[in-house]
Amino acid sequence: MLLNYITWNVDPVAFSIGGFEIRWYGLMFALSFACTFYLCLWMMKKEKNDLTIPDTLLFYLAIGTIVGARLGHCFFYEPAYYLANPIEIFKIRDGGLASHGAAIGILIALYFAARKHKTTFWYMTDRVVIFVAFTGILVRLGNLFNSEIYGHATTLPWGFIFVHNGEVLPKHPTQLYEALSYLFIFAGLLWYYIKQNYKPKEGVLFGSFLILLFGARFAIESIKEVQVDFEESMWLNMGQILSIPFILAGVVILWMAIKNKLPNFPKHRTDVARNAPTKKT
Repeated sequence: MLLNYITWNVDPVAFSIGGFEIRWYGLMFALSFACTFYLCLWMMKKEKNDLTIPDTLLFYLAIGTIVGARLGHCFFYEPAYYLANPIEIFKIRDGGLASHGAAIGILIALYFAARKHKTTFWYMTDRVVIFVAFTGILVRLGNLFNSEIYGHATTLPWGFIFVHNGEVLPKHPTQLYEALSYLFIFAGLLWYYIKQNYKPKEGVLFGSFLILLFGARFAIESIKEVQVDFEESMWLNMGQILSIPFILAGVVILWMAIKNKLPNFPKHRTDVARNAPTKKT
């Protein structure tokens, strides 16, 4: 007989060092960057490409992810409070990161990474989205350890009672729903990348990722508890509203990629960086 629910009472603090708390979420976040580096290094070796790219990406992605996620939470969900108390923006340890903000930060970071290595934005994004899908799994597991961003009450046998937050009713473990969806997306993108002999058509992986990941996010958001009070009166919550532009962008990018209509962006890219033969003079 299946359990009626799962009691979840995990301490979000993994351990302490000299009174400084190390949280499971932070560990998952750090692990995600380590995995990103080694996965990117594996890709560059397979492509026989510049092995300094992983170092650049790790640096740019770390900044883009953290800054974008923090500013996204502050200005998408609680702009009035943070504009009135700007010093609070820097208190990341108090909580408050938004994945949609992280997505914007990552895209900006990839533009500068592409400029640095004189390749296209599409080349960078097609590979990074594979990392992002995998790191999304770890980040959502971190959310589970934090007992946060869970769903509505449920009678399903895998409902979680988040004791640490004072909950008494089983809730949808939406952190696990998202982690599983990201696992399938990661596997699909990686399979396509390998099937294309490590040289996928530019834009196909990026466009597909935007449609699949934010499509899954849009669906799962429908059973999530609201993050801030003003969402109570909204037909779509903020997470769903923010997902729509990414889904539409994915459709446009995928169509342009299939039709060979993607622009050269940034314009100074080189043929070598696009894995094309060098032109003879």
